[in-house]
Amino acid sequence: MGRRTEVEHTEPLDRTAGSDTALLTQAWDRVKDRLKQEVGEVEYRTWLQQIVLGPLDEDEVTLYLPSRFLRDWVREQYGDRLQILWQQENRDVQRVELQVRKKRPPSPKAETSQPAKPSQTEPQGPQGSQGIDSASPEGMPSGGEARSDLAVPLDPRFTFDTFVVGKPNEFAYACARRVAEKPSSPGFNPLFLYGGVGLGKTHLMHAIGSELIGRGNVSVAYMSAEKFMYRFIASIRAQSTMEFKEQLRSVDVLMIDDLQFLIGKDNTQEEFFHTFNALIDAGRQIIVSADKSPSDLSGLEDRLRTRLGCGMVADIHATTFELRLSILEAKAKASGTHVPEKVLEYLAHKITTNVRELEGALNRLIAHADLVGRPVTLESTQDVLKDMLKAHERRVTIDEIQRKVAEHWNIRLTDMSSARRARAVARPRQVAMYLAKHLTSRSLPEIGRRFGNRDHTTVMHAVARVAELMEQDPAFAESVELLKRMLES
Repeated sequence: MGRRTEVEHTEPLDRTAGSDTALLTQAWDRVKDRLKQEVGEVEYRTWLQQIVLGPLDEDEVTLYLPSRFLRDWVREQYGDRLQILWQQENRDVQRVELQVRKKRPPSPKAETSQPAKPSQTEPQGPQGSQGIDSASPEGMPSGGEARSDLAVPLDPRFTFDTFVVGKPNEFAYACARRVAEKPSSPGFNPLFLYGGVGLGKTHLMHAIGSELIGRGNVSVAYMSAEKFMYRFIASIRAQSTMEFKEQLRSVDVLMIDDLQFLIGKDNTQEEFFHTFNALIDAGRQIIVSADKSPSDLSGLEDRLRTRLGCGMVADIHATTFELRLSILEAKAKASGTHVPEKVLEYLAHKITTNVRELEGALNRLIAHADLVGRPVTLESTQDVLKDMLKAHERRVTIDEIQRKVAEHWNIRLTDMSSARRARAVARPRQVAMYLAKHLTSRSLPEIGRRFGNRDHTTVMHAVARVAELMEQDPAFAESVELLKRMLES
């Protein structure tokens, strides 16, 4: 810009003239034009185009930006240059103040030093809204809100009160409780929950969010990693990545479920990594879940895996029979339908993979009982759930049976196929044949071949003998039933 031009623009604005608003606007237009020339069209459109002119108060001009993130970025990267350009346009301007304003600011007026107040008919803040755009004048989110336009709504059923605690999940539960009570506590940020499908990771995340929102003054965003990726891609297509960044980086608690979905998606991983760092640096809480520990998520970038593992990592183990039974008892009680204890035990034995299927089976039983008007029995359970139970039938092998029986009676595995006939060896061998007949689909000749090429009649005799002894000796019967349950589960 030539010197003549600068001299023409350094004349002070006549504050007593009626055209001071127009003069201020013209000065701002010239500042924007010079910025655009200096930084280029692309950078200007990305960072500076959303700046809106505010009022001039004595020697300070106010500029508004739509978000706190954008304000901080512009202040850090362009603040000094903005002040120099304004001073060149008007030597009365000594300071440039950058502020966040969600609503469109009023036109600048020389006779007032404050922005015009909104009319009484305009909404006075974010009341009635829980969206990410609901923010206070300084860009801070309103208290106790779930960011509904960006995040998935929290399920009101998933609370700490409805979470059944047992040995496999007690540590993860305690960690979740600590974060809900004291977000961003040292050593608990980020909180990383991992475990198999249907073990309670999502339940705990929803419980944390509900607890925090219930206490107020905390903004929470929960979403799956898949939704995070789709939102990110949509923001790129809509050329609104800055809005996407600000929406996520303005929350107090960010929860991302099923992080393993980001494996192999490098660009989304990079965006999540920067969001992660921005929130951690700002003292915000991050909660992440996945099916494996950070060190085992081999498809994630090393720097991201390292950051995820720097906080508290809590695993949720596979459920035990006792925990599955406790969950079923709690759900049955909540339903108000009487379910016999033996039915609950049967389900806890048969469905061992995950809690969701376990609850689904119970819900199906209760619904069937209500619709047909009959009580829940073990027989009706087997009939109503026969397709589900068949899918969960464990494929027990003869090798497993031999190994488990040998361990139980403390004999060598080779004794299963040896010619020894001592009772201490022969009796466990007969039990193993009995279990192979009842727990596998192998024929009697096949079973005999696996026990030292014995004849099928030997297997028949062993099965009959074990059945006879079980009727005569309750202790022996209990040992055989215990082995059977252990192999089935």
